[in-house]
Amino acid sequence: MSDRAVSGGAAAGADVPRPAAVYGGAGLIPFVACTVLVWVLPPGWANFALDVLLGYGAVILSFLGAVHWGLALADPGGARADAGWRRLGWSVTPALLAWVSLVLVPLGGLVLQVIGFTAAFFADLRAVRLGRVPAWYRRLRRPLTVVVLLCLAAAAVRVAVIG
Repeated sequence: MSDRAVSGGAAAGADVPRPAAVYGGAGLIPFVACTVLVWVLPPGWANFALDVLLGYGAVILSFLGAVHWGLALADPGGARADAGWRRLGWSVTPALLAWVSLVLVPLGGLVLQVIGFTAAFFADLRAVRLGRVPAWYRRLRRPLTVVVLLCLAAAAVRVAVIG
């Protein structure tokens, strides 16, 4: 398999590089697997799967914030400007939300992660509009975010309805 882009549609520069698509897609496996396990395992094991889901979600949410820290580092002039406070401030926000999500009751943690992943997605869309990331990043993030949000929401329903 080559590293050529995965077709991303008509927009020029919108093709997602194959490595990003493959690694991004593979990153969904723990979300999907843990969500299924939360629904099908007996209570004790389902709670363990829920803890694993929350932990993995926290790691990935932190990673999404770190992308913006890296972008600020790659543009040292921008990081020193007034916008640098916003960019660097945002870059640590997902990690803080993720950390708090781990100390809340599970339903609260899932809801906070849904909020965090949604905010991270909109921050990434803004980064695309501002030209801070390649246009293909939006095409990568959209389906990944949808699957993550569906998994977190499904786990939240399981916790809220069944306990």
